[in-house]
Amino acid sequence: MLDQFDRAREMAELRLTGLGDDEYLWEPAPDCWSVRPRGLARTPCAFGPGEWLLDREVPDIPGSEYQEVARQAESGMSVEKIAQDWSVSVERVREVLRHTGPVEPDVAPLTTIAWRLGHLHVQFEGSWEWTFGERRRDPRLMVDFTPDAFLAVTRFWASVDRWRAAAENVTDEQLDTVGFSRYPYSSDADERYVDALWGVNLELIHHMAEIALLRDLWRTRR
Repeated sequence: MLDQFDRAREMAELRLTGLGDDEYLWEPAPDCWSVRPRGLARTPCAFGPGEWLLDREVPDIPGSEYQEVARQAESGMSVEKIAQDWSVSVERVREVLRHTGPVEPDVAPLTTIAWRLGHLHVQFEGSWEWTFGERRRDPRLMVDFTPDAFLAVTRFWASVDRWRAAAENVTDEQLDTVGFSRYPYSSDADERYVDALWGVNLELIHHMAEIALLRDLWRTRR
């Protein structure tokens, strides 16, 4: 998995080379999620510790994740823990578990490169803190978002490399330990670390693929 991660990181670093501020903040369609100055955020739950915030809607369970919620319940996870995992109410989880009809397709928000990179940065900072750190800081308050593309990319790779250096030294016993990672906005606390590690790979690969697509759209936008 670390070999896969390293290969994905190498490809991602090449695709981020030369990213400028205008491209970083470019909105390919109206109402994109992005990083915005405090007070100008367009979403009700935008977060961040500094002057720039990362857009975020009110938490919910999208239709595409109903099966995942059912899987969590079948595996023995309590309704209360599932609600905490998704940052929703217990009643919302029970509503999803009662759902038996067809699921409407999700209409996911379009995002800027700034949003995708900021989202990933939060996850790497939080994954390090809640696996190898003190396990106390809120990941959403650990990244100082910025409109400066070069600064954002530099900070991001520093965070990724710190996590990677720590992950390389995980023992076989720790890989099999349930709850070795306790990242609060995930099911890590109920999984072996080897499964959480796989999840980190997936996050890097799919969000970097989205960023690469946005770069291609920017290049051909005219």
